[in-house]
Amino acid sequence: MKVLAIGDVFGEAGRRAVLQWLPRLVEEHDAAFVIVNVENIKAGRGVDAAGARAVLEAGADCLTSGNHVWAQKGHDQLLEREPRLLRPYNYPEPCPGRGWLVAPSSAGPRIAVLNLQGRVFMPPVDDPFRAADRALEQLAGRADAIVVDMHAEASSEKLALAAYLDGRVAAVFGTHTHVQTADARVLPGGTGFITDLGMTGPYGGVIGMQRDAALRRFLTSRPGHADPSDAEPGLRGAVFEIDEGSGRALAVQRIARGAGGA
Repeated sequence: MKVLAIGDVFGEAGRRAVLQWLPRLVEEHDAAFVIVNVENIKAGRGVDAAGARAVLEAGADCLTSGNHVWAQKGHDQLLEREPRLLRPYNYPEPCPGRGWLVAPSSAGPRIAVLNLQGRVFMPPVDDPFRAADRALEQLAGRADAIVVDMHAEASSEKLALAAYLDGRVAAVFGTHTHVQTADARVLPGGTGFITDLGMTGPYGGVIGMQRDAALRRFLTSRPGHADPSDAEPGLRGAVFEIDEGSGRALAVQRIARGAGGA
């Protein structure tokens, strides 16, 4: 069984990239379950109902997010209304929405998706390691394989979480930094891992934002408004091959389409 994970969808260029390539990738890799991180799909910051609906209609089974999921007006109603859209599980309660999902794959086995957020160089949230322990207790017996989106800045924190969960989940992939890493592999305990899936969005900008606006910030050290770029759309992600009997990963393959290099 194969699970396809698509990295941070950024703005209109990212939405177009998903609509263009996702159906093809599902067919090409015979993906039984699709996870897409959409926390920046609305103008580069947050998620709206229209964006979430478009990605689900394109073939996604679950939508994950991160620290920007709260940016758009009406996010609380959207998180409560759409069970396939997750927010990081380790945000302090009370908090709208949910942090994990269990759903059947097209191949039959049930997939659990757990959304976590890191704490290094990130807004303060609860400990993702102990939160993962609590979530796995809640998920015991409910799923045949568990996949984790670790939305975090520090590569060390993403790898540390994967090492902590190695052998207990099928896969851990990182999101947030918008740059795909070249370390896709299966860890010793059977957990598939990649530090960051990368960005699905405009590679003609600077991690999604217009190039000139980003340069002004660096050259002047002053904050300023920056709009999403619309240039050179590309898609990034990974395919995890998972053994249906054991719920462990057999292989991990990076995915790159469109602009931005392989």
